[in-house]
This record gives sequence, structure tokens and C-alpha cells, in this order.
Amino acid sequence: MRNPCVDAGLIPPLVQLLNCKDQEVLLQTGRALGNICYDSHTLQSQLINMGVIPTLVKLLGIHCQNAALTEMCLVAFGNLAELESSKEQFAYTNIAEELVKLFKKQIEHDKKEMIFEVLAPLAENDVIKLQLVEAGLVECLLEIVQKTVDSDKEDDIAELKTASDLMVLLLLGDESMQKLFEGGKGSVFQRVLSWIPSNSHQLQLAGALAIANFARNDGNCIHMVDNGIVQKLMDLLDRHVEDGNVTVQHAALSALRNLAIPVVNKAKMLSAGVAEAVLKFLRSEMPPVQFKLLGTLRMLIDAQAEAAEQLGKNAKLVERLVEWCEAKDHAGVMGESNRLLSALIRHSKSKDVIRTVVQSGGIKHLVTMATSEHVIMQNEALVALALIAALELVTAEKDLENAQLVQILHRLLSDDRSAPEIKYNSMVLICALIGSEPLQKEVQSMAFLEVVSKLRSHENKTVAQQASLTEQRLAVES
Repeated sequence: MRNPCVDAGLIPPLVQLLNCKDQEVLLQTGRALGNICYDSHTLQSQLINMGVIPTLVKLLGIHCQNAALTEMCLVAFGNLAELESSKEQFAYTNIAEELVKLFKKQIEHDKKEMIFEVLAPLAENDVIKLQLVEAGLVECLLEIVQKTVDSDKEDDIAELKTASDLMVLLLLGDESMQKLFEGGKGSVFQRVLSWIPSNSHQLQLAGALAIANFARNDGNCIHMVDNGIVQKLMDLLDRHVEDGNVTVQHAALSALRNLAIPVVNKAKMLSAGVAEAVLKFLRSEMPPVQFKLLGTLRMLIDAQAEAAEQLGKNAKLVERLVEWCEAKDHAGVMGESNRLLSALIRHSKSKDVIRTVVQSGGIKHLVTMATSEHVIMQNEALVALALIAALELVTAEKDLENAQLVQILHRLLSDDRSAPEIKYNSMVLICALIGSEPLQKEVQSMAFLEVVSKLRSHENKTVAQQASLTEQRLAVES
């Protein structure tokens, strides 16, 4: 019966009835609209365009004592909040204030659950996140956590999860996050810190995710590292090494990775033993954990030569990286493994590290990485390969030849779509490779001179200058 009702033009008069004063009429009107629009994005959009959202929010405020009407509004909000266009309209109302006011009055689990179901989709919008924080939702959530944390009742466990998940969601907005951080002195931030040593896996998870969200700018990261957060996260990881909770491992590693981004934090975190703590998860078979482990190590060794050398000489680590470079089912893990392999060489500039990579069979992966669709990865690979060619060409010679590096470089230099830095680093690499007899023969056989000559008139001056130098070098060698 739904379509005939819509075709007959029933929606506009029903929407008009939402302005009625009679509560019973309002209730049945809301139910009728709800039934018509249930599970139909098209009809929901039509309602949104007719301006029902501000009307329903106003009704919730006026009739908050009427349980049936309140429930009708919440069901309607739950349906409409799924649409992105609705969130922009909700942001112009006082929905945050009304929902928090309503939430504070609730005692029954089912009623709280109903409000949670509206809050979660709305809180995906950054403007509404801030409005919810300002309306006092965070204090309500912290109170729920406090009341339910030690309970083993099913309803309480569900409520604890919903409240702590919503708390983490509120921290995804930059403004709401910064407001709650309060320069690291905020009571909310302090309470979230106390979740990390908790015995509840749910709170450990929410605490670590919250720290990862707070660690989204350098100032916050520096403050947290200076105030001992790293040790708390390492202690948490320690509790989850053997048969640990994967989501907690993933969250704690995410937090450490974010904290390691500011330059001033890297040395502090390395001396605190973060690299060693992270390496304990090298045996993990879970791709999300592998991905965060790799990202954390890559952040830690950025411009840290000593740490890069120490990790790069760790044969077990390098062998695992080489193994993960072939994880075709997990593009993220494969990409991060390649990037870490390259980073170990680039930041250490160590012959020992290069030998370890060669012995573990890593050269072919770096050569493949030079053909990546991502310019940043291509470039990282070419710089690492140039260092290999400059420092340990004899050791790597056979692997470079087998991986067909010379053919790939010819392709990169001939391709007009290659970025200037790719062309530049490819030529630097060619100049280093001709120090090897078999590789020099390959270079000579592929008419590189012709390709490089064309690049002398490249619009990028640095590329043009390198082309002239490379041309001279190739001419001398031939």
C-alpha cells in the first residue's frame, strides 16, 4: 500500500499535520510518515526536503513528557539520521541539547539504547560532535562507564561498550577533541587515561583509541609523550602479547604510531623501548596488527640513523618484511612492508643493513616498488636502490639484474607521465649502476643515451641538469 499512498499525494498533508496541537494526531501522523518512509532513502530525502527535521526536533522539546511521542520522534530521527543530507539540517537545530536532556532523564536500558541509536549516526558529523560535547554528553557517557565497568549484567556490558565507543567517536572531530584535551589538563582526558590500565578489554580498547585520536596534532603528541603515556601503552601491549586481544593490540599500536610522528618524540620513544615492545608482535598473523606494527616502526626510524641500522641488521625482522612484501591479499601490509624495507636503508645508509636486505631476498621487492602507482613509494624505492648501488653494488648486482631494474628505469625515463623526481632519481641510479660490468652492458644495450638526451630540455631545471650529467657519464662509459 505504500506506493499508492505516495502516488495519491498523502505525504504533504501528513507533514502539515505535524503542526497540529493534538498529541494523539501528532503521534498517528508520525507513525504514518514513519511507515511510509521506512527503508526508503528516496522518500526519506523527500521528507527532509519538506523540512520535517526542525519540526520534529521542536516537537521533541515541547512534548518530552509524552513517552509515546518521544519514542515516535526518536524512531524518525533514527531513520532520517542515516542520510548525509539530514545531518546538515540536524546541525542547524538544537537536537544535541534535546537528546542530552532526554538522555539524562532515562533509567531504563531500552530507552537509553534508543537514544544511543540516534546519537551514533548524528555524531559522525563534526558540527554535531561539538554540539554534543557542549551539551554535556561526555559527562553522561563517563557516568555510564563508571556505573557499568564492574558489572557482569548483559545490559550493563552492552551499555559500557556503546558509551565508550561513542566517546571515541566524539574525539574524531578536531574541535571536539581539542576541547576535551584542554591542553592535557582536561578531566575527560585524565579519565580516559585511567581506562588504559583497566581490566576491561572494552575500556582498554576505547582508552587506546581515544589516545590515538588525541594524538592527531604535534602539540598534543609532545605533551602526552612528556607526561608518560608511552609507558602506559607499552604496559597495555605487554598484557596482550600472548594470545592477546587483537583489537586492543591494533588500537595501542595506532596510538604509538601517531605519537611517533613529531620529530622530537622519536628519540624519546626509542629510548623508552618502544621498538622492542612493538617487535614482540612480529609473529602476529593478523593483518591489521601487522599493518600498524609496520607503520609504527617506520615512523620511529624516520631520520633516526642508529635505530634504522639496529633494526635493519635484525635478520628476523627483515625476513618477515620480505615475507609480508608478498602479502598480495593485504595491500596495506604489502605497501607498508615495502616502505619500511626502503626506510631502513634510506635512514641508516648502512652497508650492513643493505647486506641483510640482500641476503633476505628483499632487492626484488624494492625494484617492484619502483613501479608503484604511488609516486611517494616509487621515489622511496629509487632512493633506497641508489644507496644500494652506491654502497654495495657488488653484493646486490645479481639480484638487481634478475629483477630487471635497468629495463624498469628505461620505462620510467621514457614515460612522459613520470613525475620529475622519479626521472631525476632514475638518472642518479643509472649513473651508480654503470659501476657494475653486467649492469653497464644492459644500460648500453638499451639506448639510454637517446632517452636521457631528450630530458635535457625538460621544463624542470633539476631534471634537465641531471640529464646533462647523466648523458656525459654514459658517453664516457660507452
